[in-house]
Amino acid sequence: MKLFEGKSANERNKIIAAAVLGILSLGSLLIASGIFSRSSTTVAVAVSPTAKPTASPNSAPEGIKMPSKSEQDFEYTTVPVVYDPMQHGGPEPGRNIFAFYEPPPPTPYVPTPTITPTPKTPTPTPTPPYEIKGVEPDGVYAGSKSFRIEISGDKFDTDARVYFSQVELPTTYAGPNRLIAEVPAGLIAGEGSRQLIVQSADGTKYSLQRMYNVQAPPKPQFQYIGMIARKRFNNDTAYFLAQGQQTPTAARLNDVVGGRFRLISVSAEETVLEDVNLGFKHKLALYRPAPGTSTAGPPGRGFPGGGNFPQYSPNLIPSVPQAIPGIPENIPRYVPPGGGNTNSNSAQPQRPPKKDDDDDGDDDGKP
Repeated sequence: MKLFEGKSANERNKIIAAAVLGILSLGSLLIASGIFSRSSTTVAVAVSPTAKPTASPNSAPEGIKMPSKSEQDFEYTTVPVVYDPMQHGGPEPGRNIFAFYEPPPPTPYVPTPTITPTPKTPTPTPTPPYEIKGVEPDGVYAGSKSFRIEISGDKFDTDARVYFSQVELPTTYAGPNRLIAEVPAGLIAGEGSRQLIVQSADGTKYSLQRMYNVQAPPKPQFQYIGMIARKRFNNDTAYFLAQGQQTPTAARLNDVVGGRFRLISVSAEETVLEDVNLGFKHKLALYRPAPGTSTAGPPGRGFPGGGNFPQYSPNLIPSVPQAIPGIPENIPRYVPPGGGNTNSNSAQPQRPPKKDDDDDGDDDGKP
């Protein structure tokens, strides 16, 4: 056969197998289509012109009775309707579980435009017409007397006025670079800063303000702890105790205490000291410690030995010698008649007994 001409044995076997398989497949198709079936089945269908019901529609099984209309209405009105949204009896109507949501394509992001206002060019502060360069004196103590103040500057004119704490001062024009004013004592009675400015009467010309310092005057840094009163107020001695000292300082009238304060008045209640540099007067009341404490006050500020010396009082009867601060004990002291008790609240001093004229032994010429 020419079909197998030039073919090898293996190729011929493959051709034969393919032909056999084709024949077998064709036979299977013919058998499945029923062409080679020997018998056929005929089904006869009888059509009835009139349908006959098998049962009566009103008939019901025995023992089952349909409820009446009144019974149905009563059940509808008495049975409550319970709605529970958490219970799901079935899928939502019209929902397709196989449909997936496809979001629309995103809109390109367009940021809200921010309108930045154009910054305004700052208006430069105008240069004041008047200028203050210096003040003499540059400070004063509170409580001083009225004084003259000199202001050095620039561009002053005859209309310039000096204002101290917003009070116009009597001003003298001494040139375009110098003004002189008189500050009354009432404006510097208390310590603190004061406003100083140069301004014209109509307010169109002015200068930058300058703060003027009014400081508190120096005060005595010691205590008045007692005094020794002399007869006829001659050479009364006051005693002062400075902070950090162990022994008191004695001072008489016109003595300078602390290198700055002159003693000008001494009494049992207070002393008056005057500042030798500034002229201020300061009153120091007698230091009165609490009962049972020493005159020296807190520890470290009293007399030697911890400040255990009792406070001296000239109104006590010196039955027991008392130590007087600043006076050695071996110096005799003056004891007034009657034991030195001059306190009006104590008993009257004892006077010596009156002698008879017969026993006095004087030459009065009487028997």
